[in-house]
Parts: sequence; structure tokens; C-alpha cells
Amino acid sequence: MTTRTLFINARLLDPASNRDGRGEILTNDGVIVALGEKLSRDGAEIIDCGGHCLAPGLVDMRAQLREPGDEHQETMATAGLAAAAGGITTVVALPNTDPVIDEQALVEFIARRSRDVGLTRIRTYASTTKGLRGKELTEMGLLSSAGALAFTDGLKAVADPLVMRRALSYATNFDLLIIQHPEEPRLAEGGAMTAGEISTRLGLPAISPIAEVMMIERDLRLVEITGARYHAAHVSTAEAIDVIRRAKTRGLKVTCDTAPPYFALNETAVGDYRTFAKVSPPLRSEDDRRAVVEGLADGTIDAIASDHAPQDQESKRVPFTSAASGIVGLETMLPLALELYHNSQVPLLRLLGALSQRPAEILRLPAGKLAEGMPADFTVFDLDTPWRIAVDAFHSKCRNSPFDGRPVQGRVLRTVVAGKTIYTADKA
Repeated sequence: MTTRTLFINARLLDPASNRDGRGEILTNDGVIVALGEKLSRDGAEIIDCGGHCLAPGLVDMRAQLREPGDEHQETMATAGLAAAAGGITTVVALPNTDPVIDEQALVEFIARRSRDVGLTRIRTYASTTKGLRGKELTEMGLLSSAGALAFTDGLKAVADPLVMRRALSYATNFDLLIIQHPEEPRLAEGGAMTAGEISTRLGLPAISPIAEVMMIERDLRLVEITGARYHAAHVSTAEAIDVIRRAKTRGLKVTCDTAPPYFALNETAVGDYRTFAKVSPPLRSEDDRRAVVEGLADGTIDAIASDHAPQDQESKRVPFTSAASGIVGLETMLPLALELYHNSQVPLLRLLGALSQRPAEILRLPAGKLAEGMPADFTVFDLDTPWRIAVDAFHSKCRNSPFDGRPVQGRVLRTVVAGKTIYTADKA
């Protein structure tokens, strides 16, 4: 049985090499062995891409997979299917499971389950503090050796500045990455949406945007004195983006990501208490949304993550203040991101870089590039065909998305991991 596969008649898009042109890719034993035109067909299975785009598989650096502990909301198998349908070839899971991923055995469990499922590659973070309690640091060196890609308390900020300083110092000794949920918890406590005219009109408890920038400014002071690698997750405010932009010009080792809700929606999506639009951090003002788009366009925001957060009906169909936060995002990340290209706001290669190359570089993964010797992980997608998002067609167990019925352009046709097709649109 041949392991050689030749993908022909493709528009090759590789942000790492700035490649955008017609070509072919030959894979063998799960690795890219040649790129170019009119490659040898000898002994290879031929797959015609129909002139569509072939790009590095997307690397989703922030998702909640719910396994172990809450398999009624999601499992690695259903998340793997959803990710494959979204063109994602690597997913990195947050550690806020039950039990929390704070021990070597649990990191190794994620790796085994990923191999058993055999779809999208699934990696994991470990928690910065034991049990996500924000007090005692985990054994980062041992957890990293077991396969943890970085360290984060997931949906919780490391609020104690002394604990964060110790975490950054410890991480520096092993050249590890600390990822922060940038929200000052006391300022966010009890809040349900962003502060402003709409929260006042709806009578909802509000979270000031200052909670995000305050936490980032504090952490960057600690980064300055420790020299650590620091990543701010799902940034959503203009002020926070400006602070990160200035920190980068000073040479600090700071990176950040955002998620589609923060450039595709603003606070008006909450409408009349629409819980499917409740996220953490909350949807912001239109000025903040535009700042997120600008941050992606100029490269201040390094990456786009799905921020996939499956929630069941019981968690969402309750009063707004009681509803759980989160949106499912694995299957909509690419088409929502492509809106920025179709609206001429972000160039295509820069956008694809934020979805693949940059998250792979931040996490030091062998992914995100079309190059000889790289794993044969890529996605083939139709760039232009219009369609409407339909949550009933999702592969995820949950349907909590405010994007149901939204018209988009750009659809995944095929997802390939290690040279093996794990998804085609005709099998959806």
C-alpha cells in the first residue's frame, strides 16, 4: 500500500516563505518530500485539489476539549472531528478539566487519547498553579518534559503578583512559556458583559475594559525583571493592544492572540440578553473591535485561536447573569477569519500566518509551514464560495454559537494530517 501522495492543481499558500502560486506537493510517510510543478507521479496516489487553496494546517492554540471530566459537553473524538472539519490539524487544550492537568500522568493521558482518536493532533497545556488555585506552582520542568507545551491557569488569571513573578522566574530557568488570562479578577468579579451604554440599558453587571489592560501592564513589569516568555490570551481591547505593541518595540518577549468573536462581533450582539453571545472576556465596543482588526493587520496580535468553549443547553438557556461563558469555535474559525481578507482588512498570507505559522512558532511546534521535511499537515479550502453557518451541522457536541445563519465565504474541502486525509467536505 503506497504512502506516497501527490496533491496537484493547488494554489499553494505558505506564509512562512511568502509563497502564493500554483504548484504541487508530494508527501511520503507523513512528511512533505517535494514542492513544485510537474512533480514525479511514480507510485503516488494523485489527489486533484481543483485549483483551490492548499495551506498549512491550522494550529489552534486555545480550546477547551472537556475531556476528562465533562464528556457530556465534548470529547477528544468529537472535538477532533470538529477541528478536522475546520481545517485545524493541531489543537492545544486548556488544562481546566476535571481533574486539572497539573500532573505528568494527565499530560501523558492527553497524548495517549490523541493517538487513540487518530484525527487532529491534540496537545495540552499544564496549569501554572496546582488545581488552578493561584497559590502553589506546578512542577513546570517535569510537566514540560512530559509534553506540556506551556503553562496557564486557563480561564483564571494568576492574580497574585508574587505568584506570577515566581512563575515567570521559574519558567525562565527552563525557557518555558507562561500564558495569562488577562483580566484583573476583582474588577471582573460578578460582571456579565463589558461596561458601557448597553450594559447600563440592560441592567447587567459590567466588566470594565480596564481590567484587561491593568493585568497586562502589571505582568509586563514582571516580564521586564525576569526576562520570561509571556503570552496574553484572547486580547480584546484597544488599550491592551497598544500596551503590547509598545512592549514589543522595547524587545520584551511578549506575544498575544485573539479569537473570532473579538473581530467579528461587538457588544451589540448581546441584543436582548442573548446568552450565546456571552464570552470571557466579554464582547467589547466597536472601537475595540476595530482595534483588534488593526492589531491583526499590523502583526501586533500574533495569532488567532478558536477559544472553543462548548456549553450544553442547560448552561446557556438561563438568565444572562447565570449563563456560562463561551462559544464553540473549531468549525467557524477559518471562515470568520477569512472575512478580514474578503473585506480587504488583512492580507491573506498574514491572516493564514496568524492561524498556522505564528501559533506554531510561539509554541515551538513542527507545524505551520509548507516545506520539505515538515509534517504533511495541511488544509485545502475553497476561498470564495458563499455559504451560511449552520450549527445543526456541527460535529461538536454543543451548538452554543451566535454565528448560526451568518453568511460567510471560504470553506474547508479537505484536511490532511501526517499525509492522511482525515476530513473531506463530501463526507461531512
